[in-house]
Amino acid sequence: MPATVFYLLVTCITEQASVLSIPGPLPALGTLWNPNTVLLLLAWIFFQAVLYLLPLGKVTKGTALQNQTRLQYRIHAFQAFVITVMLVGAALVCGLRLSYIHDHFLQLAVSASAISLVFSVLLYVKSFYAEESALAPGGNSGNLVYDFFIGHELNPRLGTFDLKYFCELRPGLIGWALINLAMLVKETELRGSPSLAMMLVNAFQLLYVVDALWNEEAILTTMDIVHDGFGFMLVFGDLAWVPFTYSLQAYFLVNHPHELGALSAIGIIVLNTMGYAIFRGANSQKNCFRRNPTDPRVAGLQTIPTATGKHLLVSGWWGFVRHPNYLGDLIMALAWSLPCGVTHILPYFYVIYFTVLLVHREARDEHQCLRKYGLAWQEYCSRVPYRIFPYIY
Repeated sequence: MPATVFYLLVTCITEQASVLSIPGPLPALGTLWNPNTVLLLLAWIFFQAVLYLLPLGKVTKGTALQNQTRLQYRIHAFQAFVITVMLVGAALVCGLRLSYIHDHFLQLAVSASAISLVFSVLLYVKSFYAEESALAPGGNSGNLVYDFFIGHELNPRLGTFDLKYFCELRPGLIGWALINLAMLVKETELRGSPSLAMMLVNAFQLLYVVDALWNEEAILTTMDIVHDGFGFMLVFGDLAWVPFTYSLQAYFLVNHPHELGALSAIGIIVLNTMGYAIFRGANSQKNCFRRNPTDPRVAGLQTIPTATGKHLLVSGWWGFVRHPNYLGDLIMALAWSLPCGVTHILPYFYVIYFTVLLVHREARDEHQCLRKYGLAWQEYCSRVPYRIFPYIY
């Protein structure tokens, strides 16, 4: 995973930007390590941790654990984002040179990888002191390497500070938006004004980040929180993979500008709007039904009763395909890449990777749901035959 991030970023700054050729010459190893970027990232994580501890927002409970207890979570990621925006805006007015992020991007990525590795080791050591009921179902195999990667402990905490929940949305996701802004600032420094392509990439991805932060409570029922342990996979994903690969389109446009026509821009905006409508509509419908099945917005939808006492939605968005939120996600991913043009495959890495990720995750979802709901899930699959792509898959 760290090698993939490094390869993508190094390829992005080459003249050809071809993923099919080995980039060269590679940066000297001595130039990749910078104590200042390590300190900068640690300061950023610490700042977000301070915001996490603020007594803002409401407190809610997560899903029941193996011992039937439910952890409490404070919902205020959006407020943390607003505070971050205000402080970054004030710093820019005072002369902060945000393009530093672009100029030291490789060093920042290496530093994030190193921090992720050290953090993962500490989490793994901590997990051996956790109670049996606190261990992750999938990260308790006995294989040291596998458990380190997947995560041995499900919800590692320091007091009430939930480490996994904090990392899931705060430093990496907000950092992604900040990195995109830094790329826009750098492009403005180089060319006098930001390009239409750069503005679209920033706007689309900012909408996605704000949506995730605004709907923070919804992640409490996701596989990352409910099932997966907090190991290297999620640590690196949250702190390095998300901010440094999801911002690849913006980084690409700084080094390989693309002039986007008005009609192309309108078409891409329509595509992203369609993807977001499917993504948000499906997730809102699911979350509303989970909170209150009698809510007027979902009360008229068809359902299938299960042996667990719960019901499966079989109409609305969830009667269209089994994972409509994944479909919307992938449509948006394509819209984020199109502003970069079609002459390079590199800016399409995200949509390619995300397709593989979601198809794999969908298979995991299917396995979990079949085990949990049995015959009811089989009936659902017969009534909704397509998994993600209607009439295709």
